[in-house]
Amino acid sequence: MQSGVYEFLAQDRVIYGRPAAEAVAETAARLGKSRLLIVASRTLSRSTGVVSAIRDALGTRCIGVFDSCVEHVPRASVLALTDEVRRLEPDLIVTVGGGTPMDTVKVALVALAEGIRDEAGFDTVRIRVAEDGSRIVPAVKDPPLRQIIVPTTLSGAEFSNLGGATDVTRRVKDLYTGRHIGGQVVILDPAVTIHTPDRLWLSTGIRAVDHAVETVCSRKPQPFTDATCLHGLGMLARSLRVNQAEPGNLEARLDSQLGVWLASTGLGRVEWGASHGIGHQLGAVANVPHGHCSCVMLPSVLRWNHPVNAERQALVARALGREDGNAAAAVASLVRDLGQPGSLRAVGVTREHFAAIAAGAMQNMMVRSNPRPITGEADIREILELAW
Repeated sequence: MQSGVYEFLAQDRVIYGRPAAEAVAETAARLGKSRLLIVASRTLSRSTGVVSAIRDALGTRCIGVFDSCVEHVPRASVLALTDEVRRLEPDLIVTVGGGTPMDTVKVALVALAEGIRDEAGFDTVRIRVAEDGSRIVPAVKDPPLRQIIVPTTLSGAEFSNLGGATDVTRRVKDLYTGRHIGGQVVILDPAVTIHTPDRLWLSTGIRAVDHAVETVCSRKPQPFTDATCLHGLGMLARSLRVNQAEPGNLEARLDSQLGVWLASTGLGRVEWGASHGIGHQLGAVANVPHGHCSCVMLPSVLRWNHPVNAERQALVARALGREDGNAAAAVASLVRDLGQPGSLRAVGVTREHFAAIAAGAMQNMMVRSNPRPITGEADIREILELAW
C-alpha cells in the first residue's frame, strides 16, 4: 500500500494576470502592512521601471529599496540584507526578480529568525547530509516578517520554502528551509518579465522543466505532484517555444508562469536528484547560472538514471510530446529548440572543475536522494563526463 506525506506551502494566494504594482499595493492593504521594503536585482531596479512603479503604487508605505543582491547568494550578501532589515524595521518584504533576490530574502529571514550576525552562524542552520545519506534539517524559528514575491524569471523559487546560499570558503552552495521563509503571496504579471533577457527567461524555463522532471522521476513520487507536474511540462514545452519565437506574446509568457506554478509543486517537498544537486555545485564552483545548470545536466542525469526509472521517464517523455519514452532526448530537443547550451563545455566548465564539483555534490541532499544511488565522487564524475 502506498504511503507518504505531502506538505502544502504556507502560501495564502497566487495572483496572476494583473499588473504587479496594483496587486502589491492591494496585498499590502489587505495584510494591513505599512512599512514595506522592496528587494530586487540591481539591473531590474536601476534599468527598468518595474521597481519604481511598485514603489510609486505603495507611496509612503515603501520605506526603501535594497538592490545589492549577488548571483549565487554568497553569505555576505545575505548579511547585508539582514543589516538593512534590522536598520529599517519593515513589516513586509516585496521581492521582485528571479532566484537570486528570492534566495537572498529566504536565507535572510532564516538569519533574522535565528539571530545570525556573521557568516559562521549559517553553519548551525544549513541543511546537512549525514554519512549514511540522510538529511539533517535544523528546526528554524519563524521569522519576524514575511515576503510577497513578484517573479521575473521562471526559476520557480517563488513556490518553495527552500533557499540557497553559497559558502565561498568551502565553495559549496548550502540549502536552508523554514516554514515561513517563502512567499506568503505570489504575483504573476507577464508584463514585468518583458525586461528579462531572453537567454535568462528561456534557460530558467528549463529550470522549471527540471523541477517537474525530477519530481515525477523521484524515488518517492507523489500522485498529486504527478498530476500537476505532467500538465505543467506540457504547458512549458508549448509556451516556451512561443516565447522563443514571439518574446512579446504576453499570453504565452503567462502560460509559462502558470506552467512553472504547476511544475514547482514538488520543490522542497518531494525528493529530487542529481540534476539539481550537481547543478548547485556548478554554480558555486564554476559560476554557471541556475538555468544553464539544468540545460546541461538534466539530459545526462536522465540517461544515467534510466536503468532504474524508465517507466517514470516515459511519463515525462509523453508530456513533452515524445512517444518513444526517451525523456533525455525530449529535454535535449527542447533545450536545443530554445537555443540554450547543451554541454558543460558550452557553459565554461572545464575538467579541472570536476574534482571540486564532485566533492561539493556529495554534500548535497539532492545528490544523495538520486533515484539511482550515487555512492561516491566517481559516480558524479561519470555523470559529468556524460554532460561534457
